[in-house]
Amino acid sequence: MLVTLEGLDGSGKTTVWEAVRERYPEATFTREPTNSWYGDAVYRSIEDDDADPLAELFLYTADHADHLSRVIEPALDGDELVISDRYSDSRFAYQGATLEAATGHDIADPLEYVVDVHRPFSIEPDLTIYLDLDPETAATRAGTTNKFERAEYLESVRENYERLIERDPDRFARVDATQSPDAVLEDVTDVLAEAVPDPR
Repeated sequence: MLVTLEGLDGSGKTTVWEAVRERYPEATFTREPTNSWYGDAVYRSIEDDDADPLAELFLYTADHADHLSRVIEPALDGDELVISDRYSDSRFAYQGATLEAATGHDIADPLEYVVDVHRPFSIEPDLTIYLDLDPETAATRAGTTNKFERAEYLESVRENYERLIERDPDRFARVDATQSPDAVLEDVTDVLAEAVPDPR
């Protein structure tokens, strides 16, 4: 089973991802961008305010393809539970917003374009837990340390997430990320308990 954690920067995904390791010690915990050289290229582009958004999309896509073949597919073939901090929906939401704001790329519906790029090879999650947070709070929590953490940009990202949830509501479980960290973790744990057999 493939479970993904999604949400704006500052929503608490990584904190939740680290906390649920204790409950599912046998699961494969992974994340995107990865710690591979593909992921290193992605992180370099994140720090580059002048990175071409289309080139950046394909760096992310290459990292995702490598992640699938190196980590996700072998774990799923072994009937393991996989929990990923960010996955393809991040690409759809974030790179869709980046392309929408870009000049020089005539793409009618950027989100759909990014989805279509992934469709032939990606694996759809069985469950996506979406930590819902308003863009202003997200930007404040994240510290606006890079180009993807600004409130105006995050508003477009959040709109893309809402489009993704609307098209596939049965896959997404929404959790209110404005709550305390303990309350968020409790809600996530409840969602996982319903979807995943108790490991103990």
